[in-house]
Amino acid sequence: MTCATFTPPRTWRPKASATVRLAGARSADVPFLKRSTQGVPMAERVIDVATTPFAGQKPGTSGLRKTVTVFRQPHYLENFVQAVFDVLEGLEGQTLVVGGDGRYFNQEAIQIILRMAAANGVARVLVGRDGLLSTPAASCVIRAHGAFGGLILSASHNPGGPEGDFGIKYNIGNGGPAPERLTEAMYQRSQVLSRYRILDTDTPVDLSREGDRVLGGMRVTVIDPVADYAALMEQLFDFKAIAGLFARGFTLCFDAMHAVTGPYAHALLEDRLGAPRGTVINGTPLPDFGGGHPDPNLTYAPELAALMFGPNAPDFGAASDGDGDRNMILGRGAFVTPSDSLAVLLAHAEHLPGYRGRVTGVARSMPTSRAADRVAEALGLPCFETPTGWKFFGTLLDAKLATFCGEESFGTGSDHVREKDGLWAVLAWLNILAATGSSVADVLREHWARFGRTFYTRHDHEGVDKDAAEALIADLRGPSLVGQTFAGRTVVLHDDFAYTDPVDGSTTQAQGIRLQTDDGARLVVRLSGTGTQGATLRLYLERFEADPAKHGLDAQEALADLVLATRDLLRLRERFGSEKPTVIT
Repeated sequence: MTCATFTPPRTWRPKASATVRLAGARSADVPFLKRSTQGVPMAERVIDVATTPFAGQKPGTSGLRKTVTVFRQPHYLENFVQAVFDVLEGLEGQTLVVGGDGRYFNQEAIQIILRMAAANGVARVLVGRDGLLSTPAASCVIRAHGAFGGLILSASHNPGGPEGDFGIKYNIGNGGPAPERLTEAMYQRSQVLSRYRILDTDTPVDLSREGDRVLGGMRVTVIDPVADYAALMEQLFDFKAIAGLFARGFTLCFDAMHAVTGPYAHALLEDRLGAPRGTVINGTPLPDFGGGHPDPNLTYAPELAALMFGPNAPDFGAASDGDGDRNMILGRGAFVTPSDSLAVLLAHAEHLPGYRGRVTGVARSMPTSRAADRVAEALGLPCFETPTGWKFFGTLLDAKLATFCGEESFGTGSDHVREKDGLWAVLAWLNILAATGSSVADVLREHWARFGRTFYTRHDHEGVDKDAAEALIADLRGPSLVGQTFAGRTVVLHDDFAYTDPVDGSTTQAQGIRLQTDDGARLVVRLSGTGTQGATLRLYLERFEADPAKHGLDAQEALADLVLATRDLLRLRERFGSEKPTVIT
């Protein structure tokens, strides 16, 4: 079974000239004329600060991510933000959205961005109260307010705090991540930048209260970070049915991991849907995420995992990550893989009011299992296979060729925004449970009985030597293994995944090594683009099982022969000193 392959019509054009237009020949003070005359001087000083390029300001899978120490270097953040502004054609006079996940350096970075936006002619910036906006909420706000684009401050699931990570990315007017052509233009501009523009003021904008402020000639509107997003969720799901579920005693534990989803979960799950207080744990966003690793999986959410597999487990468990775009779904004694979650949501779309009768297709990243492919085939829907990175789903969603999309890295979403959305997935599952009256474990068993089970696992080897990891990938790009034996099977496909976008014709090469055998088993090997230390090697293994009598096997047991064969093929111990993964999902 194969998945077709597809990226978004864009509202941006790189500037014909990437040179900053200066008012005059000197690099000193430039008067910035106001657009409003209410209570501030008619001119504010804009200064052009001389700078030199920083090597490596190249956005990865989802923006520029580095350690906090790197971002706090003088001029580092300013250089990248100016590079972004310089390549956005038509930015002057527009509205931007700015917010982040509340991690360390978030507040300081927002103040810098606001001063630079004012200096670069932006008319208005919408900012979440206290600088908070989850990534899916930021996408929602961009779309709801018709903004030109937005800057989202997050390193997603990476650790926070002074010794942790920070990140920034630009989302375009459809609410989705900037396409590779635009991020490449940003990078190229960053490497020749000689000065950046910023408003000359040390007075911070008050982000603690909703309402309008004036900064230079720019209006800063502080908004409720939850309101637009919550209103959208009410349009998509049957809140009355979900509230009835809780009224009948249904129990839930949602772990917000001291990250940005806490305020959203409190507002939606407890305040609007009636879940008891205490349903949301770790619900206060903290700059260091409480010392934890805000990655919603069985390794980094041990409190939730222990509860859900313990004697007093609630009916349903869920978690979200640092910026709110990822999710983990659990039932009492049951873990739902992200690949299965996407397939289940697609199969039950008719239970979700916002999707009833309008699902056009599904898209998944290449490393994600082919469970959704089988549902799509049974429902007569197209399925698209893309590289890793949510930006590759944008064209499919904009062109209405796909409605649901997902990644194995705990990301699930739909066409309601142009980002994956952790809390959306939780609400979708709650809606399905309310509509069917089934438990999570029952939903999975019934799904596998109908479509078969795709056993799937991902083994992460984090912080390995980068040179050794790249050498491994280079070796796999060598002679073909087609016809050779792998785990007692015959290899029928061995390639380095490449993608051609049918909407805009763009191509993306070298997206991961694929090995497929004659019985449909598959191994995918790729390096992650989201870490900041060393390299993260990800290994993805799957095989299909049609026999219901075998659907109850543990995934690690069912895939044990593939795991051993992979370790031997890749010579993990020889290359890295250990073959034991850091994280297994």
